[in-house]
Amino acid sequence: MATIPVGVQLYSVREDCGRDFPAALEAIQKMGYAGVEFAGYHGYDAAQLRQVLDGLGLRCCGAHIGLDQLLGDALPKTAEFHLALGNSYLVVPGLAEERRNSKSAWLETAALFNEIALHLKPYGLKVGYHNHHIEFELWEGQAGFDWFFANTVPEVIMQFDIGNALHAGAQAATYLKRYPNRAVTIHLKEYAAANPLALLGQGDVNWPEVFDLCEGQGSTDWYIVEQESYPIAPLDSVAACLQALRGMGKV
Repeated sequence: MATIPVGVQLYSVREDCGRDFPAALEAIQKMGYAGVEFAGYHGYDAAQLRQVLDGLGLRCCGAHIGLDQLLGDALPKTAEFHLALGNSYLVVPGLAEERRNSKSAWLETAALFNEIALHLKPYGLKVGYHNHHIEFELWEGQAGFDWFFANTVPEVIMQFDIGNALHAGAQAATYLKRYPNRAVTIHLKEYAAANPLALLGQGDVNWPEVFDLCEGQGSTDWYIVEQESYPIAPLDSVAACLQALRGMGKV
């Protein structure tokens, strides 16, 4: 079985990116990360970013973008940008309240994502959704997450955020089993009830179970580290997370 490559969500080091984006990308490459997931572009266009990535030998493993960038006339422009960037995964990291505040809202949102997936298909791109904790609130006895993913086509990828889900009391294994082959990218984020600053491997997540499920299904293309709270400097924090994955045999 091929090893799943490990990237990092650049929101983890957003201040470093804001100060000197190329230098931050170089630091990440030197740590040993294989790719990066964008959360903004800091004034660079797609061609400039692609040149930096190619020069460093980094791949783009996704981007977090607003839903508005995938609607109407914005969609073709968004598609062309990400084709130039070398990115296949357009991941929406959250929704306005009116798109998630009832069962009917979730069903309408699911239908919208199905439509977006259809429009992106000619470009060879996929739309995805990234959970926080609010998606596990129940609507008519079922979590919003389930209303959404049970009613979207397989082309709508599930970027499951392990730590965010556990924050809501939702175990990753439940959803990885319920929606097999949907978790094309996985956010490796720790959660520790007793330590909000925990780094990967220092908390309550059952990482061996997560890895066994992802690798057993064979459909996960990327593991993506995201660290939003810092016991040490942000770049040092994501370096420590990668080192923890080395210790688990994942790098």
